[in-house]
Amino acid sequence: MIDLKDRNNCPSLEEIGTYIQNPVFQKFCSEIKETYKCSEKIEYSCCSMEPGWNVKFKKSGKSLCTIYPRESYFTALVVVGRKEKESVEEILPECNLRLQEIYEETKEGNGQRWLMIDLEDRDSMYQDVLRLIKIRSKG
Repeated sequence: MIDLKDRNNCPSLEEIGTYIQNPVFQKFCSEIKETYKCSEKIEYSCCSMEPGWNVKFKKSGKSLCTIYPRESYFTALVVVGRKEKESVEEILPECNLRLQEIYEETKEGNGQRWLMIDLEDRDSMYQDVLRLIKIRSKG
């Protein structure tokens, strides 16, 4: 078993998948890579809120999302900035109720909301996160 807090030992995407033990993680990563023709970057974060290894997806230097591994699920961080705000707020009423709550509860700072969204199943929340990333990719 890998230790996600061990900064001297960078895990592979497969090792992170083994840690999470949820096939939704591999599917999510594959969808992002295929849709946006990008590859993952595994980075160690010293952030006091989330120290440890995470997986970032970027397209043309712009962050699409960051994945924080958990046991049996993962958390996707999607930033909604000034450019995306209007488009996101347009689709929000159609989104999963929990996602609407996360959006409302997340404080805006410097014109951005950092949405931390737990994903465990390929349900409406999963689809909504993909929609947010699509908006983010165009922003």
